[in-house]
Amino acid sequence: METNKDYPDNTPEYSVTELSMALKRTVEDTFGYVRLRGEVSGLKRAASGHVYLTLKDDKSVLDGIMWKGVAGRLSFQPEDGLEVICTGKLTTYPGRSKYQIVIERMEVAGAGALMALLEERKKKLAAEGLFDPARKKSIPYLPQVIGVVTSPTGAVIRDILHRLSDRFPRHVLVWPVLVQGEGAAEQIAGAIRDFNKLDGSSDIARPDVLIVARGGGSLEDLWSFNEEVVIRAVADSDIPLISAVGHETDTTLIDFVSDLRAPTPTAAAEHAVPVKADLIYTVQDFDSRLNRSVHRTIQDKAEKLLGLNRGLPKPSDILALGRQRFDDASERLPRALRLLSEKRQMQLAGVGRLLRPDIERAQEKIIQLSERMDRAMEQNLHQMKHKFDATDRLFDSLNYKRVLDRGFAVVRGKKGRTVTQAADISSGEGIDIEFKDGHVGAVAAGKATKKKPRPKKNDGRQGSLL
Repeated sequence: METNKDYPDNTPEYSVTELSMALKRTVEDTFGYVRLRGEVSGLKRAASGHVYLTLKDDKSVLDGIMWKGVAGRLSFQPEDGLEVICTGKLTTYPGRSKYQIVIERMEVAGAGALMALLEERKKKLAAEGLFDPARKKSIPYLPQVIGVVTSPTGAVIRDILHRLSDRFPRHVLVWPVLVQGEGAAEQIAGAIRDFNKLDGSSDIARPDVLIVARGGGSLEDLWSFNEEVVIRAVADSDIPLISAVGHETDTTLIDFVSDLRAPTPTAAAEHAVPVKADLIYTVQDFDSRLNRSVHRTIQDKAEKLLGLNRGLPKPSDILALGRQRFDDASERLPRALRLLSEKRQMQLAGVGRLLRPDIERAQEKIIQLSERMDRAMEQNLHQMKHKFDATDRLFDSLNYKRVLDRGFAVVRGKKGRTVTQAADISSGEGIDIEFKDGHVGAVAAGKATKKKPRPKKNDGRQGSLL
C-alpha cells in the first residue's frame, strides 16, 4: 500500500473535542470583545430566562445568546426586525460546531429604529380600534378612591400625593411596580388588571379612577409604556385611566389608549380632583345666586298677585247673587216638598185601589192555607199521640214487674246477678228474692238436682240393638 507523501505520518492526531476546544480558544483569544450592528431575527426566550437570537445583515448571520441577568437589565424589549448594537465576546459552541456572540450589552441602533418600531406598533393597535375616541370613558368629577400605578420610590408618587393633598384630599391606593427594565411592562399591566378585579367586597376599596405615572426619560427608558401588554390592559380597563408618563414632550402609546393624557404626574393629580376651595366657593356662589333668584321670583309673583287682586271683584259682591238665590230656594223648598208629598200620596192611593182586589184574593188564600195547616197539624198530633200510647202500653207489658204481679219472683245471687238456673247457686250461698211487694234474703241449702230428660217419643223408626 502506497503512502500519500502530502500527509506525512508524523502529523499530530486530534480528537474531535480537542480540536473543538482549540478552535474555541483561538476565536476567544483572537477577537475578545466586539461590537456588532445587526437586525434581530429568530428571537426566543427560554424557560430559564436566557435569550437566544440571530444577528443578521444583508449577507450574513451570526448566532447570539444573552444570559438571564443581562436580559433583565435591558431598558427595552428586543423584537424581531429591530436594529441593535451588541457588545460581547465571540466564542464557539463545540456541541454544534457553531460560533456565536455572548451578548453582554444591547442598545438600539439609534432612535430611528425604535421610532420605526413604535410607529409600526401604533398603526397595528390603531387598526384594532384601541385608540378610538368613542371607547374613552369620562373621568369622574370627584372620585372617592384614586388608584396610582407607579414606582414606590422617587419624586413621582410624592408629587401626586402632595398635589392631591393641596387640591382635594382623597383616599389613594398605590400599586408599586417597576417602571423600566425587564418585567416592568408585565408588572404595570398586572397592576391595572388587579385594580379592575377589586369589587368592593374586601377591605380594599375599588378605585374610581386610575393614574399610571412615571417621570421623564429617554425613549428606551419609557419603552415599557409602549409594550403591547400594557396597551391592551389599559384598553380592557373598566376603571377610567389617566396616563402621566414622562414630561410634556414625551409621547408613549399608553397616551393614545388612556381615557385622558396628562403632560406630567402633577397634572394628572390636577385632572383627577377639583380644587376644594374653588368648589366650596362655587357652591356658595350657586347658593347665593339661587337665594337671589328665589327672592326675585317671589317678589315678581307677589306684584303680579297684587295686580290681579285689583282687577278682581270683592268677595261680598261675588257671594251676593248666591245668597239671593239661596234665600229664594229656601222659601220655595217647603212648598215644593209639600206638593211633592201630596202628589206621591195620590199616586199611592191610586195604586192601592188597583191592587185591592189582588190583595183581597191573596188574603183569602192565606186564610185557607192557614186553616188547612191547622187541620193537618191537629191530625198529625193525634196520630203521634196514638203511637205514643201504644208504645207506652207495649213497654208496660214487657216490664218484668208485671210478671211479679202474677206470683213469680226474681232470684239474684252475688253482686246482684240474676240467677236463672239452680246449678248456678252453691250450697250456703246467700241469695236475694224479689217479690211483688219487696225483697227477702235467703240461704241456699242442699245441692241442686238435675232434671231428668224426658224420653224421646218413638218416631216410628227402629232403634239401635246395641
